[in-house]
Amino acid sequence: MTRRPVDTGSPDRLYTVTGGRSEADGLVFDLVTLVVSEREPAPGMPSEHVRILELCRHPAAVVEIAAHLGLPITVVRILLEDLLSAGSITARRPRAAAAVAELPESELLLGVLHGLRNI
Repeated sequence: MTRRPVDTGSPDRLYTVTGGRSEADGLVFDLVTLVVSEREPAPGMPSEHVRILELCRHPAAVVEIAAHLGLPITVVRILLEDLLSAGSITARRPRAAAAVAELPESELLLGVLHGLRNI
């Protein structure tokens, strides 16, 4: 069975896909939040949800999902929230950056860069 690409047509279609919602209600997905599928698509599931579950078999960022689907980020966030509330995906926000004191010295990084260039 071959799947058709997600329809990104008219605004009416996007309105239907999101159930008329214009923004996600609960958890806010950052552009770099990693999303992973937790189950296979179910029969009768909307095609957009199916495509997201297929894309997220391996961790994918929200921005990647939107790019693959060709849908606006706001629409993708709503779809992801639906899948999250159904337990079909898990989402992990990126870790906070380490403190500046814990980062390697810039001289060390430059030395590594020069070494890699010389390979």
